[in-house]
Amino acid sequence: MSETVAFKPFSRPQMAARVAQDIPEGWYVNLGIGIPTAVADHVPLEREVIFHSENGVLGMGPAPEKDKIEPWLINAGKQYVTMRAGGSFCHHADSFSMIRGGHLDLCVLGAFQVAENGDIANWATSENDTAPAVGGAMDLAAGAKRLWVMMEHTAKDGSPKLVQRCTYPLTAVGAVKRVYTNLAVVDVTERGFVVIDMAPGLSFEDLQARTDAKLHLAG
Repeated sequence: MSETVAFKPFSRPQMAARVAQDIPEGWYVNLGIGIPTAVADHVPLEREVIFHSENGVLGMGPAPEKDKIEPWLINAGKQYVTMRAGGSFCHHADSFSMIRGGHLDLCVLGAFQVAENGDIANWATSENDTAPAVGGAMDLAAGAKRLWVMMEHTAKDGSPKLVQRCTYPLTAVGAVKRVYTNLAVVDVTERGFVVIDMAPGLSFEDLQARTDAKLHLAG
């Protein structure tokens, strides 16, 4: 890895905006706990993307302004949310019927690791985690029509999170179709990881040096 590399990683709002931009009109989308929840903040009102939360919310809007919080309206991560016109509430069991019945076009999850074959590991049992255990992630990874991941490209210790094979307990096997990190946007294909976008100023070689699995350039 080069000692002096001038590049600017994508910020988390930029990552969320990119995911929002890539979601087609009319899709029903679940946003996982953590950084994926910010995606709802970047869909303009003139676009119809219906956001789902497994605690029984359908039609979420962006996060509320501090002086307009409705304390009874939260998502599965206990964050305050708003509702868009036409939004609705349902029983927790009905919400999971939507998930398990294959009615969601997309789920966006955070992750600790994603493997080049699409395996995902995104749960933990440590006392320090705010969302311990697997939660609804296994249902979402198996039930949604497609799964995208939003995460940092490397862990806090610098270790790669895009790997040849996951070393953490798996959430789902072969489920991930695309990964958005602070350094790149990567599709998961039969070839493995295919890079379709990179942070400004970042070279492909330097991105590869921060990645455990082999990368391929699109085109």
